[in-house]
Amino acid sequence: MSELKMKKVLILAYDFPPYVSVGGLRPYNWYRYLKEFGIEPIVVTRQWSNTHGNHLDYVSPSNSAQTIIEKTEYGTIIRSAYQPTLSNKILLKYGPNKYKSLRKINSIFNELIQFPFSVGPKYKIYLTAEDYLKQNKVDCIIATGDPFILFKYASKLGKKFQTPWVADYRDAWVQDKTRSRNIFLKAWNSFFENRYLKNVSKIITVSTFLQKQVERNLSNKDFSLILNGFNPEAIDKTFSIAQNNDCFTISFAGTIYKWHPIESFLRTLEKFGETTKIKAIRVNFYGINNQEELQKIISNSNYLKSVVHFFPRTENETLVKELAKANLFLLFNDYSILGTKIFTYLGIKRKIILCYSDDIESKNLKSTYFHLTDIKDESNQLQAEIIQSTNSGIIVKDANHLLEVLGELYQEFENTGSIACNSNGIEKYSRKIQVEKLAELLASIQPLVSIQPLKRSLG
Repeated sequence: MSELKMKKVLILAYDFPPYVSVGGLRPYNWYRYLKEFGIEPIVVTRQWSNTHGNHLDYVSPSNSAQTIIEKTEYGTIIRSAYQPTLSNKILLKYGPNKYKSLRKINSIFNELIQFPFSVGPKYKIYLTAEDYLKQNKVDCIIATGDPFILFKYASKLGKKFQTPWVADYRDAWVQDKTRSRNIFLKAWNSFFENRYLKNVSKIITVSTFLQKQVERNLSNKDFSLILNGFNPEAIDKTFSIAQNNDCFTISFAGTIYKWHPIESFLRTLEKFGETTKIKAIRVNFYGINNQEELQKIISNSNYLKSVVHFFPRTENETLVKELAKANLFLLFNDYSILGTKIFTYLGIKRKIILCYSDDIESKNLKSTYFHLTDIKDESNQLQAEIIQSTNSGIIVKDANHLLEVLGELYQEFENTGSIACNSNGIEKYSRKIQVEKLAELLASIQPLVSIQPLKRSLG
């Protein structure tokens, strides 16, 4: 690549390390590996202080009012200053139980007003990117959402600096039920999604299902699939870590959503422990979002209190080392959503138990809380299909089946001191391979100036 001029890409990413978020892993790995494939990344994000170690880090002000620029062997990170909204200032000062209505009204106002006007706590990212582009030319801009306000910023920057831009949908925008229950909000978001993606050069998504969702509101756009995956460098460091052989350990990391049958899992675990009188069992939850809620549930069970353990959020490399000590990984069915957790599990090579594929209680939870609508002829069992194709785990039908599975796996643990995982074909889920695909896509995007006559003729 030394004889050729390396292309440059400006990446707008709100979630980004050191903030601990699965959403930040995707742009981080672009930053980490793109240069190896001939693309120099410049990431524009916000400053993260990580002073709380929980959800409050998302709304806490930055430590510095100045823009911070970091240059490394992988590229450049530009961190803009951040000041929270009124609602978040109230949250930080008074806690989550006071002034709820005021905070909600202010949050909704800020969410709506940022699209038609140049305001809001995230607008500093636009200004920081604009300052960079005034002095430096890039070949392409990528905005990864959510937050989807970054699509507006990329659209405006692309138009102002005559630069093609790419929209990365990690999640659905308009099609997400949580954003479309209100008719006004659905129309509002739909209008701005269409408005700001008029000049997009390419749209990338994490699954074909998500592509179909996005296509409902955006027709005649050029889509490509760039999967999530596991971080190969972090995973490589787990290969020397052995499974626990003194305590049968099941681990789970990340968010527990309302459609997840967590209470069913805990009830079944309790039943398993009390009927078998097994003491050498442990369930670890890492960085979950509803620890207080689960602690209330398990407080009524002496057995669960003795086997369930909670750990705070931690950065990815440390987390995967802790996960590698487990014998089993717990995964809840996310249906048409792949997420990122399954790829980390695959990379560490511990057997996965997916709960559940055909459970009445889970179906009711999905009907009530799941935020995407099924699409005809599109699979809504994406995790199960990957587990089956890679031979990486067990698709648990329901709570009764889980009871059987736990008994069989514990017997294997008693006999061998570990749980075998004979997975195969997981290499393609390395984020580095997915970044190579992204680099090829970026290299193929033509300069915007070459298509201006066509755009003018079309009005």
